[in-house]
Amino acid sequence: MVFAYLAQKFLWRIVDFLRHWYVRSAKLYSNYVLDKLHDFDKILAWKITLQNLFTPLYKDYTLIGYVLGFSLRAVRLLVASVFYAVVFAVAIVCYGIWLLIPPVLVAVFLGILHG
Repeated sequence: MVFAYLAQKFLWRIVDFLRHWYVRSAKLYSNYVLDKLHDFDKILAWKITLQNLFTPLYKDYTLIGYVLGFSLRAVRLLVASVFYAVVFAVAIVCYGIWLLIPPVLVAVFLGILHG
């Protein structure tokens, strides 16, 4: 009876840990990353730049205004897109490492016991 209770509590603790480690951390980390991307967008203004891509720079409706407006905004969009992609890739790699910590620790622990 006592062993069944202890086994049940042990398994419940393992499931609770896994739920905490994988489910709750995914929610917290994704919210954190999205908040940081939103903060970066206050500086980089990707959406606004895209909306104004074909408008002339400083309302200069000459050919030079159109060419400079398009080219500078296109470069800004490209730089911002690369920056967002790099930040997102780093976030994915960091979270992947986070996900691998428990299995690696279990493998190391089991390897030490058998080795």
